Amino acid sequence: MTQPKFDDLEVGQEIGSIEFLLTRDSLVRYAGASGDFNSIHYRDDVAASVGLPGVLAHGMLTMGAAVQVAVNWVGDAGRIADYQVRFTKPVVVHPTEGAVLLVSGKIGAIDAESRTARVDLTAQFNETTVLGKSQAVVRF
Repeated sequence: MTQPKFDDLEVGQEIGSIEFLLTRDSLVRYAGASGDFNSIHYRDDVAASVGLPGVLAHGMLTMGAAVQVAVNWVGDAGRIADYQVRFTKPVVVHPTEGAVLLVSGKIGAIDAESRTARVDLTAQFNETTVLGKSQAVVRF
């Protein structure tokens, strides 16, 4: 994939999209990697007991998946200078079907002085946006 050139960027330009299938296995693996063994991420009974609609994907797993669109586009994770999101809705992971997270990105702003571009990311599950103000700043 050709790396983008700063001078070719335009606000509103789409940079790509990715579909992630999150499964219960994904959650177990993420729990092991992150050390977050909160049982709402793998036990239906516990999730229900605290009023949740089902087992939830870890917020940081969702956040990490979303930034991958910007990383793939720019070609180097080290060029992500800043990344932030607001968690707005949960991603409920069905025991057998999993959950499909669709993430897309577009250029939201360009700063010629610092040679950075802000990538606005949209992360959706079941046609509902699950991350608000999801933005990555990319250095060129």
